[in-house]
Amino acid sequence: MLNYVWLALIVVGILTATGRDMYDTWANTYGNDIPWHLSTFEIENAIDAGQGTVDLTLSREEVRKHFPLMKDDPPEVVCRAEIHMHDASHGSILLRIPANSPAVFSDIASAQGNDKTVVGTMARRGGEWLILLEPVRFVFMKKITTAAFEAATLAVQIAIGLIGIMALWLGVMRVAEASGLIVHLARLVRPLTVRLFPDVPPDHPAIAAILMNVSANMLGLGNAATPFGLKAMEELNRVNHRPGTASNAMCTFLAMNTSCITLIPATAVAVRAASGSADPAVIIGTTFLASTAATLSGVTAAKLLQRLPMFRMARSET
Repeated sequence: MLNYVWLALIVVGILTATGRDMYDTWANTYGNDIPWHLSTFEIENAIDAGQGTVDLTLSREEVRKHFPLMKDDPPEVVCRAEIHMHDASHGSILLRIPANSPAVFSDIASAQGNDKTVVGTMARRGGEWLILLEPVRFVFMKKITTAAFEAATLAVQIAIGLIGIMALWLGVMRVAEASGLIVHLARLVRPLTVRLFPDVPPDHPAIAAILMNVSANMLGLGNAATPFGLKAMEELNRVNHRPGTASNAMCTFLAMNTSCITLIPATAVAVRAASGSADPAVIIGTTFLASTAATLSGVTAAKLLQRLPMFRMARSET
């Protein structure tokens, strides 16, 4: 179900971005193909002096003409420009966006690949210079594409960072299982498992799978705990008097698995370390307290609810 939710969110995001880009194209939000009319005095003085940079003033009238959808009264914008002449009447120009410029300038600069500069061409027509910036289109689709690639890259980086720690603890669990440590652990915690799972024989394979799952969860290895959880549910279903219907033991185990006490949140610590956290292990204490409270609440709720006649009746009718 969650996959469908994510798919719906992606589709909505794409459709929203497409609609916004279509509107911006229709309204010409970014002033594409509208030339800027600038005074010849500043540009020609810089060209005659052989200077490559000059301060250009974009008047309020010019800004309003290019961006008619702007709600606020635009300020006068003074840009530092770098000029590269191709011949006496043509050249290219790079405008550095000042801090007090309208936000649309930053959007244009970002769409062109730089947050602080915009580029275009310049040509002399009669007694004035015209500057034509590179057209900007599909801004929101580009943002979605960029965000998708950045998220995918981050996911791969985090996954690679988790490989080592997951391999280590999966190996430890495998060694513990092969050496018989799990069997001895099962005997050690038998008084507790007998009370939590009175319907399951103490030496049943389900107990061993539950212990493996709880151990992995206590070390914060969610992915490593999943196979053991599935195995535990499979074994619990074998001793279930109504296979296919959740028994008391299965509900209790589900509560434990969902909110298991976590001594060392290894996966969370590894994710924080891979993300550049200054102190990735700082969450250990609070995680232990929160998970302990959640486990006690979950198991208590499961034990209390299974005593209610309405739940016993629901199961007996299945």
